[in-house]
Parts: sequence; structure tokens; C-alpha cells
Amino acid sequence: MSIRVLIVDDAPFMRKNLAKIIAERGWEVAGEAGNGKEAIAQFASLRPDVVTMDITMPEMDGITAVKAIVSSDPKARVVMCSAVGQQDMIVEAVRSGAKDFIVKPFQKDRVIAAIEGAMAK
Repeated sequence: MSIRVLIVDDAPFMRKNLAKIIAERGWEVAGEAGNGKEAIAQFASLRPDVVTMDITMPEMDGITAVKAIVSSDPKARVVMCSAVGQQDMIVEAVRSGAKDFIVKPFQKDRVIAAIEGAMAK
């Protein structure tokens, strides 16, 4: 099964790391965004299967973007990406509709498990 993933992170090298993991798994990078506003627009136009969403970004943070995406599509599957020590934000993100979270630096097996888990929900 090919999964289409929208990668949202303000750091280009983090997007590149995730894109590499996704491509190696045989999935498709549907698009990339550098902040929450771009993520909402890309989600609407690309309709990806899963979104990986950084929490801390300029213009609009990931939690605000998750709320907007889930309100536009209650079936949206979002996996949050966070740095260590952002536990409170992760809890808020999950309450806001995120299906799972992965911690930076990314571990390939965990990223794959989170995306597959989100697809199963």
C-alpha cells in the first residue's frame, strides 16, 4: 500500500530526513510545508493520507495547524514531531486530534510505526 505523506517542518534538513525514510519505505512524499499556514493550504490541495507535523514553527505552530486540519477533515491523520522535553505540547497535540507523535532526532523504525499506526486509526 502506498501512503502519501505531507511533511511539515520549518527545518529543511528535518524534512529531508523524513522524506528519505518515507521514500525508502516505498511511500510517497505528497508535499512539504515550512509552517502551519502552508500545512493547512497543502493539506487542502494535496489530500495526503498522513501529515507529519512539527510543533514549533514560525507563523503558525503545529498545534494550531492540527486543530484547523482536523476541523476541516475529522478523519485527518496527523503525526506530531517534537523535540525531547515538549511533553506538555505533545499531550495538547493529541487532544487536538493528532494520532501519534515521534521525537527528534528521528528513528526510522519509530517513524514507520507511527505512520502505519495512524493509517490504522
